[in-house]
Amino acid sequence: MAASSIRLTGILGATGVTLMLFACNGTSDNDNGGSTINASATGIWSGSDSVSGLGITAFIDSAGQATFIRADGVQFDGAVQVSGNTLAVTVTGYADFPMAFSDGSTYGIGTINGTVTTGSTLSATLDFTTNGNTAVSGSWSLTFEALSNNSSSTSAVSGNYTDSTTGAVLSITSAGALTEQNSNNSCVLNGSISTSDSTHDIYEVAYSFADCTGTYATLNGVQFTGLASLNTNSSPAQLTIAVAGASATAKYALVSTLNGS
Repeated sequence: MAASSIRLTGILGATGVTLMLFACNGTSDNDNGGSTINASATGIWSGSDSVSGLGITAFIDSAGQATFIRADGVQFDGAVQVSGNTLAVTVTGYADFPMAFSDGSTYGIGTINGTVTTGSTLSATLDFTTNGNTAVSGSWSLTFEALSNNSSSTSAVSGNYTDSTTGAVLSITSAGALTEQNSNNSCVLNGSISTSDSTHDIYEVAYSFADCTGTYATLNGVQFTGLASLNTNSSPAQLTIAVAGASATAKYALVSTLNGS
C-alpha cells in the first residue's frame, strides 16, 4: 500500500465506556436474573453523514474493533460496545496523512453513540473535538453490506494489488506477509494481514515503513495497525485498508484503496 492520501467515494483509540463488550450476538444476565440479547455490530456498513454530506463506511471486526471512514479520508477508530441494541464507541479521529483538519491539527477524540440491528442497520451520532479544539459533529445512517458475510483467509487475500493513486504494488503472500516499495517517496512497507474470524470479510493489518523521504520521512518506524476488507464483487477485486499509528510526537492515519491484478 502506498503511503498517500486516498479519498473514498462510497466503499468503505481509547476506550472509556462502561458498557460490557459484545462484539457478536450473545446474552448477558440482567439485574432480574434474566438475559438480554445483544445485537452484533460485526461487518461492513456503508451509508452517509447528513451533517457533512459525505459517505461513511465502517469496518467492525468480531472482537469489536472498529474504524469509521469518511469519504474525505478522515477515520474514527475505537472499540465498539453494544448493550441490547445500544451502541457506543470512544474514538480517536485522524485526518488522512498528509492532510489536516481545518484548524491545522491532525487528530482528536470523541464519541459515537447510536443503535444497531444485527445484519441490518446502524444509526449513530458523532461528537468529536480535534486537538485544535474544533468541534465536529455527524449524523450517520448506515446499512449492512452483504459482502460482510464473505469468508476471509490469508490465501483468499493473497496476490498483488496496485495503489489506485500512485501505482505502487502491494504484495501479499498466502501466509499474510505484506511488502511494498513506493518509487514516489521511497517508502518500503513490511507487515502482515490476518483474520480472526473467517466467517466475515474483515481483516486485521499491521505494518511499518522504512526509508521514506520528503514529507513521508516522518512515518519511518511508525507502527500502523487497522482493518481491511476485500471486495471480490468488484472487477478487479478491491482491497481497502485503513490504519493508524503514532510516533513519540504525533499521530497518523492512512486510508488506501488497491486494485487486484
